[in-house]
Amino acid sequence: MSEQQPSGAAALTLRRKLRARHLTMIAIGGSIGTGLFVASGSTVAQAGPGGALTAYILIGAMVYFLMTSLGELAAYMPVSGTFATYGALYVEEGFGFALGWNYWYNWAVTIAVELAAAQLVMQYWFPGTSGVLWSGLFLGLMFLLNAFSVRGFGEAEYWFSLIKVITVIAFIAIGVLMIFGIMRSGADGMSPGLKNFTVGDAPFVGGLPAIIGVAMIAGFSFQGTELVGVAAGESADPAKNIPRAVRQVFWRILLFYVLAILIIGILIPYTDPNLLKKDVDTIGVSPFTLVFRHAGLAMAAGVMNAVILTSVLSAGNSGMYASTRMLYNLAVEGRAFRVFARLTRNGVPLWALLATTAVGALCFLSSMFKDNTVYLWLLNMSGMTGFIAWLGIAISHYRFRKGMAAQGISTAQLPYRSPFFPYGPIFAFALCLVVALGQDYQAFTSGAKIDWVGVIATYIGIPLFLLIWLGYRIVRKSRFVPVHEMKFPGLQAGRPAVGAAADP
Repeated sequence: MSEQQPSGAAALTLRRKLRARHLTMIAIGGSIGTGLFVASGSTVAQAGPGGALTAYILIGAMVYFLMTSLGELAAYMPVSGTFATYGALYVEEGFGFALGWNYWYNWAVTIAVELAAAQLVMQYWFPGTSGVLWSGLFLGLMFLLNAFSVRGFGEAEYWFSLIKVITVIAFIAIGVLMIFGIMRSGADGMSPGLKNFTVGDAPFVGGLPAIIGVAMIAGFSFQGTELVGVAAGESADPAKNIPRAVRQVFWRILLFYVLAILIIGILIPYTDPNLLKKDVDTIGVSPFTLVFRHAGLAMAAGVMNAVILTSVLSAGNSGMYASTRMLYNLAVEGRAFRVFARLTRNGVPLWALLATTAVGALCFLSSMFKDNTVYLWLLNMSGMTGFIAWLGIAISHYRFRKGMAAQGISTAQLPYRSPFFPYGPIFAFALCLVVALGQDYQAFTSGAKIDWVGVIATYIGIPLFLLIWLGYRIVRKSRFVPVHEMKFPGLQAGRPAVGAAADP
């Protein structure tokens, strides 16, 4: 299934230039970033090694269920609109409209957030230079990588992700050698064994509230794994490559997050004061840096600073791609100005890319306010919209399957089937809702005066989404799509079962 260009430009379409290796790295690159390299240390400090591990396992399971749901939808209908298209077809037109604009805004603002973070990272090497200079340079680089062709984005993301993967694998290998006493660990060169799991209140510190708080951080860390669904519209063979990428997500989550958190918890006590410093500019106290230093590796901070810069640029590059394709698809479906549906000869939606770049330029505002107010607002608003997108995936998949069942359509006709329906999307929806609503629950339970500015900054994404949805419903008189009226192009009711991919 391919996307069509508006009348008068039928010869120009998105190019299916993303190969299996690109999709594989896009899926993996979306799930490795500053959340793992920097903020993971604070999760161990807040909830203890056992609490952090529990939270990451729960969120990892949620993300995997979401990816199997998205994989089923994207393999069947590979369009760049993904959530917006599925929401409109299988839930309600206004829901899809709001979901699309929500996701465009999510990643467009993420570009600004990552560019602001890049300013902080570059201060490590060039403390006297202006942050505006680095933001402008990196914004121009991201624009050029996305302007020439989708292949340019794919290649850039492939190499960005490869650097991150090598770093995590090296970290895990060195960590395992340190745990078993093969490599030195700390000043005395002795392995701590499981001592750090019993120090103080470990392994669980702060009980259930702490685990919920850590789950929020873990959730933000995992955001971006859904990019493989957006990239489906430009995959060379989506029916084959999307299921393959989804299957690999489980092992990536297990390897790159669960195992990494376990090693951090074993090698670094949760009482280490460095773990509480979770700002992007405190590169020297990244848990990865601490472990490398304990192993006696010189220049650990400098190397990790370069890797974290790669992560920031990767996230910004992915954000530029995802938001541009979402705006393009909204225009193709008549939910945005038609000018955003125009493509270059290389199949790039240039006008949508320019609009996205303009929003990404919000990073320059963060340089004008030294107290990081703008940066924190952008960061909080971006995080909430990411959770809304995940909720949209779970709802759309659940309704999609209900529609197929109501019309007597066999799931065996699908290129890929989620093996966890209906429990997967239900579990993902429930946990995602709890994490999203509980982001700032401490503001209402601490007994102190409520910081309403902070609360609004955290939750503003929810009323904005509802306002856009309800506004569309009122203006367009849209309604929920009855299951018997849902459209399933290419699928036939009562058709004999044929082979379909499914996870074991």
